[in-house]
Amino acid sequence: MNAMTRRVVIGTAAVSMAVSLAACGKAGDGGSAGGGDGGDGKTIGLLLPENKTTRYETFDRPIIEAKIKALCSDCEVKYNNAAQDTETQKKQFDALVTQGVKVIILDAVDYKATKTWVQQAEKKGVKVVAYDRLAEGPIAAYVSYDNEKIGRLQGEALVKALGAGAKDADVVMINGSPTDPNAPLFKRGAHSVLDKQVGKIVYEQDIPDWSPDEANKKMGAAVDSLGKDGFQGVYSANDGMAGGIITALKKQGVKVPVGGQDAELAGLQRILKGEQSFTIYKQIKPEAETTAEIAVALLKGEKFDHLTPTKVTSLTGEFKNIPAKLYDAQIVTKDNIADTIIMDKVYQAADICTAEYKAACEAAGIK
Repeated sequence: MNAMTRRVVIGTAAVSMAVSLAACGKAGDGGSAGGGDGGDGKTIGLLLPENKTTRYETFDRPIIEAKIKALCSDCEVKYNNAAQDTETQKKQFDALVTQGVKVIILDAVDYKATKTWVQQAEKKGVKVVAYDRLAEGPIAAYVSYDNEKIGRLQGEALVKALGAGAKDADVVMINGSPTDPNAPLFKRGAHSVLDKQVGKIVYEQDIPDWSPDEANKKMGAAVDSLGKDGFQGVYSANDGMAGGIITALKKQGVKVPVGGQDAELAGLQRILKGEQSFTIYKQIKPEAETTAEIAVALLKGEKFDHLTPTKVTSLTGEFKNIPAKLYDAQIVTKDNIADTIIMDKVYQAADICTAEYKAACEAAGIK
């Protein structure tokens, strides 16, 4: 649930490469484009939603671009990041369509807003692949994770972190952005566990734009409202917000389990230091590479059924039988960072174990 260049994930099992490696000479079902940049049938648009979460610029973009280039050496990727602004993303999307781009990978800022964009694009023969977030509209394919399951994993990890007192514990929930279609799935999954296995949810807020600053403010308000002893744990929908939450808790002298998601570098360092209890590790490489394979297949008018074994329905229920591939995720704590993040080369030990965290890394067996 983002801006410097980092080495990409290479330890994940490789996705099946059944798409032909022949050069991309023609556009897909929509025919060749009618002029303008990108109208030669060799251009794929890539629109990512924001850069507050470090994963998008660090991992998603370079992996997708590299895979497209590997599958189609003379293909071009036209990339834009919307910086969490829906209107900006609409302009970026419309510009790609106007330029004659026939395949667009779209990670939507606001999934509901995309319906008319995708419908208009479809009329012009443009195929849209929904990446990470399921956009509304006649989507050609969707690649993401089982996001409700991720929420369940978050809930289970928080219950475990609360220990023997979980059944009597009061919990604060800081959820993701209401315009992100994954956020309600994370929330639903987490509630399905927490509602049954903890005392009660005593404070809950959705955070626009996944803003760490806003999460910090809401956590401060929760402490003011509930008192320092008024809750025993905090669910945070991602690591970025967990950082803001933990800063607010420290300011008030409160130490309780806090979870997150995305296995961000700062989150992993907080876990090693004992400030954050867990994160959720989503293997980005297979998600990104599968999306790239589908985009190239669409550009060449080839089938990709083997890449999308699942069918999903849009969140509004209007669009059904969308071809999809949903990947799994896992809980990461101090005990298994070495066996997951380091082993898969998401980060090297040197990235995590800077001077401030050297002792914590040694204690966790990270070298």
